[in-house]
Amino acid sequence: MSIEYLFFYVSIVVLFYCYAGYGILLFIINGFTGLFIKKNAGETTDELPHVTLIVAAYNEELVLEQKVINTMALDYPAEKLNIIFITDGSTDDSVSIIRRFPGITLLHEDERRGKYAAIKRAMREVRTPVVVFSDANTILNSDCIKKIVGHYKNPVIGGVAGEKKILVNPEVGAVGQVEGIYWQYESFLKRLDAGFYTVVGAAGELFSIRARLFKKMDDQVILDDFVISMQVCLQGYRIAYEPGAYATETASSSLREEEKRKIRISAGAYQSVGYLRSCLNIIKYPLLSFQYISRRVLRWFFCPVLLVILLVVNIKLVYDQPEVLLFTVLLYAQCFFYLLAFAGWLFLRKGKRAGLLAIPFYFVFMNYCLAKGFIRVLKKKQTVLWEKSVRQRL
Repeated sequence: MSIEYLFFYVSIVVLFYCYAGYGILLFIINGFTGLFIKKNAGETTDELPHVTLIVAAYNEELVLEQKVINTMALDYPAEKLNIIFITDGSTDDSVSIIRRFPGITLLHEDERRGKYAAIKRAMREVRTPVVVFSDANTILNSDCIKKIVGHYKNPVIGGVAGEKKILVNPEVGAVGQVEGIYWQYESFLKRLDAGFYTVVGAAGELFSIRARLFKKMDDQVILDDFVISMQVCLQGYRIAYEPGAYATETASSSLREEEKRKIRISAGAYQSVGYLRSCLNIIKYPLLSFQYISRRVLRWFFCPVLLVILLVVNIKLVYDQPEVLLFTVLLYAQCFFYLLAFAGWLFLRKGKRAGLLAIPFYFVFMNYCLAKGFIRVLKKKQTVLWEKSVRQRL
């Protein structure tokens, strides 16, 4: 077999596995283990544990009062819920806003050292067995903490990943449409992951861990939510998925803002592989490694490159062997797919809804951001002090 054939078929197999095959495989496996049997794991009549809710907020004065009011209205016994807001480095009115609410513990330092450094400092104040993390620009459903703590009845559960929902304002822009589609796909995969073994990394909008499982690392961690939750898994625990606990946030205000956010996340993803080297030890962590490699490593490191390789090699094969129908059909299919992605980009660039064109566009867009994020890591241009992306206002 020539090198062109090898690259061609390996690219097809890996790309299919990453974006469809892995999910199909878990769907089949989970079907035999009762994945879709309704469970009330998030509801409990047992004694509710004490919980600390940590919100890291940097210059969030526009949304902070709404966040505080939402947090204090959560349906959880007040005597069992400690709330910490940490505003390190904020130069706006964040501190004075939080000080108006006496039921909240405020931590503030003038120096900004990044979100993970702020979380690590807040964790020193935690005296409860369970800690919940949430972003400042999200709104939580009232019973989310009750839903989360119910999972801790199971001793193998070390953390809980909540659901992220995108609230779209169609009058502002169409970016939320594609972001919402992406998170629906991610939520489906999280359900499959949790049914098989564990969620492979939680999102910072809403997740929880057993406080004693928090592991201190250096302050340069970019993707804090992913690394914190995966460190829980490396200690032999699982991350459960609770769709009944959800955080709602608005979409990025523009495609440019979404690109900025995705590139930063991508850079953090590549950096996190260094912190999570043990996840690649398939002997010590067979199930976790299988999921981590399938769900993250292959998609981050191989897919952006394989997309280019597949197109180039396909063109070469059609040029050398025009009589082979398979090569011709797949080349036309690729060109048509990228044409649809380009059309979707044109719609979104003008602030119009892209409909089904949003799917091929976001696929290409995400891989583009992964490539740019990787370059940023190589050039050491991504720091923990990133510029926040502007969100839509409702």
